[in-house]
Amino acid sequence: MTGFFNVPAPINENITSYAPNTKERKQLQNTIAEMRAVVADIPMYIGGKHIRTNDMGKCVPPHDHQHTLANYHKGSKQHVTDAINAALAAKAQWSALAWEHRAAIFLKAAELVSGPYRSRINAATMLGQSKSAFQAEIDAACEFADFLRFNVKYMTEIYAEQPISSAGVWNRLEQRPLEGFVYALTPFNFTAIAGNLPSSAAMMGNTIVWKPSNTQIYSANIIMQIFEEAGVPAGVINLVYVSGPDAAEIVFNHADFAGIHFTGSTAVFQDIWKTIGNNIHKYKSYPRIVGETGGKDFILLHPTADVAVSATALVRASFEYQGQKCSACSRAYVPASMWPALKARLIQDIASIKIGGTENFENFFNAVIDEKSFDKLASFIDAAKTDKDAEIVAGGNYDKSKGYFINPTIIQAHTPTYVTMCTELFGPVLTVYVYADADFEKTLDVIDETSYYALTGAIISNDRYSIDLASKKLANSAGNFYINDKCTGAVVGQQPFGGGRASGTNDKAGSKLNLLRWVSPRTIKETFTPPTEYGYPFMQAK
Repeated sequence: MTGFFNVPAPINENITSYAPNTKERKQLQNTIAEMRAVVADIPMYIGGKHIRTNDMGKCVPPHDHQHTLANYHKGSKQHVTDAINAALAAKAQWSALAWEHRAAIFLKAAELVSGPYRSRINAATMLGQSKSAFQAEIDAACEFADFLRFNVKYMTEIYAEQPISSAGVWNRLEQRPLEGFVYALTPFNFTAIAGNLPSSAAMMGNTIVWKPSNTQIYSANIIMQIFEEAGVPAGVINLVYVSGPDAAEIVFNHADFAGIHFTGSTAVFQDIWKTIGNNIHKYKSYPRIVGETGGKDFILLHPTADVAVSATALVRASFEYQGQKCSACSRAYVPASMWPALKARLIQDIASIKIGGTENFENFFNAVIDEKSFDKLASFIDAAKTDKDAEIVAGGNYDKSKGYFINPTIIQAHTPTYVTMCTELFGPVLTVYVYADADFEKTLDVIDETSYYALTGAIISNDRYSIDLASKKLANSAGNFYINDKCTGAVVGQQPFGGGRASGTNDKAGSKLNLLRWVSPRTIKETFTPPTEYGYPFMQAK
C-alpha cells in the first residue's frame, strides 16, 4: 500500500534541569559512575561489522587525563577503502527504500536519544568532551534529537514541492540521492553535530563514510549504537578512526566521491576545497561541499545596554563549554561610559565560577579538549600579560597537571586590532575593546572589518535606532545575529545555524536548506497527447 504520509510534527526536545534531588540527576550520576568504572573497547563500524585492529588509541577525560575511558581500534587507508566499498554496496537498496521507512528509522533514533540512551549519551559527552551536565543535555540529547525529528519534516517538505503542469502535461520533480558516497568529517565540540552530519545526508538516501575527531570517539560510539538499534542498515553509515591525511588521500581521489559534510577549522576546510578542486576531473559528478568552520564572534554593547544583561550574556557566551563553540563570543565592544560598572560585574562573576571535572555538577566550568588546545591558549594569555597593547582584566591562570584547565580569562585590548581581537582561539578567552560612546557607528565598521569570519554576532541595546543601524551595517558580519541576547544557543527549527565569509558555506544546519544539498533533482515531463506533425501554425502561408 502507498499513500501521502504525514510525519509526526516535530517539537523541540524539553531540556532536563538535573536539579538536586531529581531522578534524572541521580540516573545521570549513576551512569557517569558506571561508565568511568570500565574501560570500553570501541570498534570501527564498516558494512555492519565491528572492526577491531588491535592498534589502539585512548579516550581520556580532558579534565582527568590520567584516566582511561576507552581504547579504540585505529584504522588505516585500507579501512577507508573498505568503508567506501561498503557504502557503495549499500547504496542501491538504501536509496530505493521508500522515504517513509528511512524517516521511521531516524524518528526511532530520536526516541532512543531522548529516551533510553539519554543519560548514556550525555554521560559520554560529559566524560569524553568535558561538558557540564547542562551543556551535554542541550547538545547530545536535545539538539541531536531535534536534528533527527526536524530533518524528517524537512525531508517530507522537499519531496512535496512540485512544479506546476500545463494542460495535457504532468510535470514531476524527484529528489535523487547524490551519485556516489558522502564523506562526513565531524568535530569534537558537539555530539549533535557529529550525529547530524552523517544522518542528514543518509536520510536523503545517501550512504556515508564518517570520520569523527579522535577526541569525540567516545560519544561517537554511542551514536553508532543508537543508529544500529534504530535499524540503520549495514553499510549506510560507516564509522572509521583514521588520520585525516590517510582518509583524505583515499576519499578525495575516489571517482565516486559525491560530497563532504564538514564542521571543523577553516584551514582544514580550505585545504579540502583546494584538494577537491585539483581532483575535479577524477569525479563522476561535481561534489557537494558543505562546511561550517571557524568564527570570531562578537557582542556589541550600546551605551543604553543594561549592565546585568550585558555581563550575563558575555559570561555565558564566552565561557560556557570553555568557549569551545563555533558561536562563542571571543570579542566584545564596550562603550567607555559603561566599562567601569561592567568590568566590576565581570570580575565578580568570574571570581564566583567553580572550575573542575564534569562529575561535580556544581562546576560551571570544565577543561579544554586536549593539551594542544591548552598550550595554544596559554601562549596567548602569557603574551597578553607582557604586551603594552593589552592587559589581563580577569583570570589568566591555567594548570594541566590533572586536567587541561584554562581559567576563564578577560583581556582588555587597547587597540581594536590586537591579536586576540582578530585570531580565533577556540577557548575561554574574551577580549574587550572599549570605544568612545560617540564612536558607536564607527565601531560598526571596525567590527565588520576586523575579522574574515562571519558566523555569529549580537547587539545589546535599549535604543531601537542603534539596533536597526547595527542590523543593517553588520548584515554580512554574521550568519546568525542576535538582538539583546548572547551570540550562542541556536535551536533547531528556530535559528538555522551557519555563517558566511571564512565561517563556511552557510548551508544552515537544522533547516531545509542543508538537506537540499544532499539531493540531485530530476525533472520529469509526461505528455498525454503528444503532437503527430512537426509543423507549427506560424508556418502556414494563409
